[in-house]
Amino acid sequence: MKILALESSAVACSVCLCEGETLLAQSFQNSGLTHSRTLMPMCRDLLENCGHTLDEVDVVAVAAGPGSFTGLRIGVAAAKGLAYAGDKLCAGASTLEAMAWPLAHLEGADLCAVMDARRQQVYNGLFEVQGGALLRRSPDRAIGIDQLAEELKGRKKPQILVGDGARLCYNELIKHGLPVELAPPHLLFQSAWGVARAARALAADGKLVPAAELVPVYHRLSQAERERLANAENSKGEK
Repeated sequence: MKILALESSAVACSVCLCEGETLLAQSFQNSGLTHSRTLMPMCRDLLENCGHTLDEVDVVAVAAGPGSFTGLRIGVAAAKGLAYAGDKLCAGASTLEAMAWPLAHLEGADLCAVMDARRQQVYNGLFEVQGGALLRRSPDRAIGIDQLAEELKGRKKPQILVGDGARLCYNELIKHGLPVELAPPHLLFQSAWGVARAARALAADGKLVPAAELVPVYHRLSQAERERLANAENSKGEK
């Protein structure tokens, strides 16, 4: 099974093509350009440079959330567009699970995937590596760093932090006396290869979906929506 995977949930974006457990090609870009400008050309060039076509792809996978609202929408829209033409199935992977998958060789490790959600929160998912696979220990959620620290106090093993919120959490969790460590630099951030591995797990569980059913999963209201609701509440109070 060939999987074309897209990752645009944060500042950087990447795409990869894999067949089975073999990574055939991966492209990564952290240039500051918007994903709407870079993502589709990266897909086109990657397929062309590794001698494959979109027709040969069986599944289109994408990091579906949590993450940047704009980045998720761009990634999901791109995946849907790539899948529609050939009526291909899609995999909407958890961004947090995808970040943990490249560390699945660390048998027995506790992985704490974190993305900076701002407002003193992180997007977080907890995983344990068992038999080269991920065992989920929490749902994906938006959680305060202090609340996360309290939860982790009950865990015996050190937590390996992975994701673009890892350094932020490391500094805060150390203050609470928790045994934490950072993932290696080359595995710290989101990658399309992690999305592809998460997609393989979804495929094995029969959780692939048609392009029409692929949607972003935000886990929190956007700032614009929060402001709209706050303004509505203020208007009620003034009446």
